[in-house]
Amino acid sequence: MTPISRSGTGRRSIATLICGALAAGGLAAAGVTALEPGAASASSHREAPLISGQPQYDNTDLYAFVSPDKPDTTTIIANFIPFEEPSGGPNFYTFADDAQYDIHIDNNGDAQGELVFRYTFKTHVKNKNTFLYNTGAVKSLNDPNLNVTQTYDIELLKLHKEKLVSRTKIADDVPVAPSNVGKASMPDYGKLRDQAVYKLAGGATTFAGQAADPFFADLRVFDLLYGGNLSEVGNNTLKGYNVNSLAIQVPNSYIRESSKQPVVGIWSTVQRKNARGYYEQISRLGNPLVNEVVNPQKDKDKFNASQPWYDAQFLKNVTNPELPKLIEQIYKIKAPSEPRNDLVDVFLKGVKGLNQPPYVKPAEELRLNTSIKPSMHPKRLGVLDGDNAGFPNGRRLTDDVIDEALQVMEGFLVGQKTGLSDKVDAADGKFGNSFPYLAEPNSGSHGALAKGTGNDVRSQLADGLMPTGSSGSDTTLIASSAAAGVAGVLLIGTAVMWWRRRNTGYRGY
Repeated sequence: MTPISRSGTGRRSIATLICGALAAGGLAAAGVTALEPGAASASSHREAPLISGQPQYDNTDLYAFVSPDKPDTTTIIANFIPFEEPSGGPNFYTFADDAQYDIHIDNNGDAQGELVFRYTFKTHVKNKNTFLYNTGAVKSLNDPNLNVTQTYDIELLKLHKEKLVSRTKIADDVPVAPSNVGKASMPDYGKLRDQAVYKLAGGATTFAGQAADPFFADLRVFDLLYGGNLSEVGNNTLKGYNVNSLAIQVPNSYIRESSKQPVVGIWSTVQRKNARGYYEQISRLGNPLVNEVVNPQKDKDKFNASQPWYDAQFLKNVTNPELPKLIEQIYKIKAPSEPRNDLVDVFLKGVKGLNQPPYVKPAEELRLNTSIKPSMHPKRLGVLDGDNAGFPNGRRLTDDVIDEALQVMEGFLVGQKTGLSDKVDAADGKFGNSFPYLAEPNSGSHGALAKGTGNDVRSQLADGLMPTGSSGSDTTLIASSAAAGVAGVLLIGTAVMWWRRRNTGYRGY
């Protein structure tokens, strides 16, 4: 994996413990009856006080799975910026220019990364004299109408005992897929998505851009566990929202230690440049739900700034978890006895015989056995339902980590099978059959284009707002651009009002 080939197509972790736990139990378990109605724990994407105010740096979810259509490769997806409202313009959603987005690979179980894929971004603005994200219909990633764009580089860092051995740039100035503004702005968003999938030398593929949030859960759980009455479970609170995604697909042989040791541990971090010019880690994610539901307030920011090899400091949060006590108080479901030693091995090591590497050092990582082939018919409860290709052996987009985590937290491994569920079993978007697999992002458009807002208006707006070049004074450029912008807005407003009058009887004032 060396330089980029430009010829290419183009929260959480109550978790490991839960996940592992359920995985361990899942090796023997098949078919768990859902509790009707079920109480559940969920992830809100806002897992710690400091990072909740810095969404560009907030890693909402991490996924890792053997690619279903290319089983000799592994796909890793890291999502950022929670609760992206599709209509949230004019400043739509971008990755931060002052950050390092890192995906870490531990391929020998020593709790330290041997490989790091580092993404860094640059934002480009064609015309700074308009407020618009795009100045007309966007038909390609290099369309002059796409006013605000981003590109990124990827560096591959090879480490030994956390000491840098080598640094290689494997991608240079790759375009990011833009936010999906709407049908008038991006009439064929799928084409833009395809252009953002880039093949790299060495058999890897990369993508960065917006996607529909693949996580699914009923987040009313934080209203003291569904208000204590279970009256509103089953609502996917994340429906309709987007995230910004980084996805990379790499050959299994490249990230694992050997065919005899195929288990890799994966986590993601974000470092932000501080006022002194140094990078500080402010976000970290491995398994889902850990920092939201397992760690108490006093440890949340500390966890986000910490490294896996120091995770012993959080051990008590696992052996004495708060969630089962809350469920017992509110719903009278007895909490398993403490200390929860049934959760410790799974939380820190992976499940023996499934995804635990030899000589493992306990650490919170999303662990994946790259030698386990993808399931022909994936089950949403993964290992818990006998599907060893799913969570907690890595994490697929369709894995129901909430239900899995709840059932293990409530004592699945010690014989207490409650069947707890939040009654949200799948995401709303349609996942793809090939990389990057993510569903296309939701847009601000909710119906067919109104008459009068077709190519005629879009073209006039684009022509008026195109940069005029170096001729003329700055004052003339600003004045002409502003005038064109106002004219374009008036054209759109007139067309919308005409449509309303014709179709709804609206007369305005």
